[in-house]
Amino acid sequence: MNQKKVCVVTGAGGVLCSAFSKEMARNGYAVALLDLNVEAAEKYAEEIRAEGGTAVAYKANVLDKECLEEIHANVLKDLGPCTVLINGAGGNSGRATTAHEYFEEGDQDRDDILTFFNLDKSGFDFVFDLNIKGVLMPTQIFAKDMIGAEGCSIINISSMNAYTPLTKIPAYSSAKAAVSNFTQWLAVHFAKTGIRVNAIAPGFFSTIQNKALLWNPDGTPTARTGKILAATPMGRFGEPEELLGALKFLTDAQAASFVTGVVIPVDGGFSAYSGV
Repeated sequence: MNQKKVCVVTGAGGVLCSAFSKEMARNGYAVALLDLNVEAAEKYAEEIRAEGGTAVAYKANVLDKECLEEIHANVLKDLGPCTVLINGAGGNSGRATTAHEYFEEGDQDRDDILTFFNLDKSGFDFVFDLNIKGVLMPTQIFAKDMIGAEGCSIINISSMNAYTPLTKIPAYSSAKAAVSNFTQWLAVHFAKTGIRVNAIAPGFFSTIQNKALLWNPDGTPTARTGKILAATPMGRFGEPEELLGALKFLTDAQAASFVTGVVIPVDGGFSAYSGV
């Protein structure tokens, strides 16, 4: 059964997922760019259209099922059934970030900074929900299009946090570990349907979301940046374009026809380095 190639990308207004959207358009897909910041998604959709591709931007809350169902109906009308879903929406929040990497005496009694003991539950819930339920809900909606079709796949975006949790960001680390596990679960669940489910685990890329953790206000690198680069054998941050080879491979129905349930790190060697 021949089906028009349609790719749905959540978080498409961001640095990495906008690059994914453009790559999928170059690979012949009509692209639906979903983001809560629809202005950013529309900017990238316009860039795709300027290059001769087909792209439509949609304002999306990946934690709102009714919103996703409405978008799904519009994507079907505007572009056709989804054949590839890239679950890229995610991120961290300052409300779920501790001030200290390690426990310091007195943390348990402080209320002037965020410590493990006074982490805001609503902040933790937001980060966890965005990263894991933000994969669950779009998949529930758009995977229905893939049943009985050929060449369909789902790509989730995991993280280095899934291998080893990073300090200061417990909610994000926990959620990304869940994304990797859920990727494997989905791969097994959909294996008999022909839908392949895999994930990409980016190493460290400088984006708008992590700018405050990586760079001081004056543009100089933070101490955390120094640690990251020291633990990355290649000694630098990745560029968004360096994720596209893994994306192209995993979404290629012929090259990756027997590949499902894997998480591919693209990290400059970070996950392989022991520190000595």
